[in-house]
Amino acid sequence: MPGMSDPRPAGARFELREEPDGLLVIATDGDVLEDNARALVDAFQRLTDSGREVLVLADARRCGAVAPAARKVYLDGLRSARLDGIAVFGASFSIRVMATLIVKSINLLTKRLPVLVFFETEAEARAWLLKQRGALRVGRRIQA
Repeated sequence: MPGMSDPRPAGARFELREEPDGLLVIATDGDVLEDNARALVDAFQRLTDSGREVLVLADARRCGAVAPAARKVYLDGLRSARLDGIAVFGASFSIRVMATLIVKSINLLTKRLPVLVFFETEAEARAWLLKQRGALRVGRRIQA
């Protein structure tokens, strides 16, 4: 029987999908495991390689702990992927702290600081991401 601090793979559910509006949506019900982190990093890299914006809508309402192996995957895998915006909704205090630490670690390693914003609702998070995408597209057209 797993201990209290062990990841709960049997009860964990991880959803990753790209929506028609271009947002990458993730939802975790339970602990974030290494395989979950790897799938997410692969999606970030695929979008980066395609030249599209990498905008993430994260549903953290039922997110558990982030396993140490998952944190390592994030730090190792996000050295080359670009993240243009991460909107997290429904995150607990501990998830907010962990996400902030991961983003700050990415900045130390890559000198790029992904924009990470926390929201109470999905609607607020989604609206911010779509506004962020519009601003990025205008900025890219001006620079081109």
